[in-house]
Amino acid sequence: MRSNSTLTVRQATCDDAGPLITVLVEAFLNGPVADWLVPDLDERRNVYFRYFTHVLHHGLEYGRVDTTSDRSAVAIWYTRDEVPLRAPADHHHEVEKATGRYAPRFLLLDAIFETHHPHAPHDYLAYLAVDPRHQSRGIGSALLTTAHHTLDATNRAAYLEASNTRNRDLYLRLGYRQGEPIHLPTQGPLIWRMWRGQPTDGTPAPFPTDLLPRRRPR
Repeated sequence: MRSNSTLTVRQATCDDAGPLITVLVEAFLNGPVADWLVPDLDERRNVYFRYFTHVLHHGLEYGRVDTTSDRSAVAIWYTRDEVPLRAPADHHHEVEKATGRYAPRFLLLDAIFETHHPHAPHDYLAYLAVDPRHQSRGIGSALLTTAHHTLDATNRAAYLEASNTRNRDLYLRLGYRQGEPIHLPTQGPLIWRMWRGQPTDGTPAPFPTDLLPRRRPR
């Protein structure tokens, strides 16, 4: 555990699943990516509840999930030392089951993100969510700072995708570098790729240039 002011950051368990799924749904319910994934707002909450139920349990099983003492925020991390990352065999099926007729967009987003993933070993921040009622209080920064202390101790880099300029600017303040953005198809929104490597001469490490998927030997 790590404390930040009155906030304690700890690793989540299955007992935290219910509240953290709600945080993920509410935090991601509105925005350009949500509009692109599920244009029908009346359907979006139900789709997101099923989808983030899968996302949270996937993170608990295969990654690391951080939360706060009041469970007002959640961060889902994955260790990325293998490119491309091998998803569990049932991942696509679970996404399709959760998202129904919107599955092609969700799976396309997964594929686009994977295509643009850096090769250098790093920890991948797949999701960072703060309950909208608790935003703008430094909670997201506290979660990130705790993770960064762990990464710095082992000389690990971090990578994420930012879906709006407010989040992008937060990551820039926390030592990330911005890479070439992703333009989602069919008039989709802009996604900013962010990299936090070990500082060089007191400045943030440059964004890695090796981005294209490696070809596997035939």
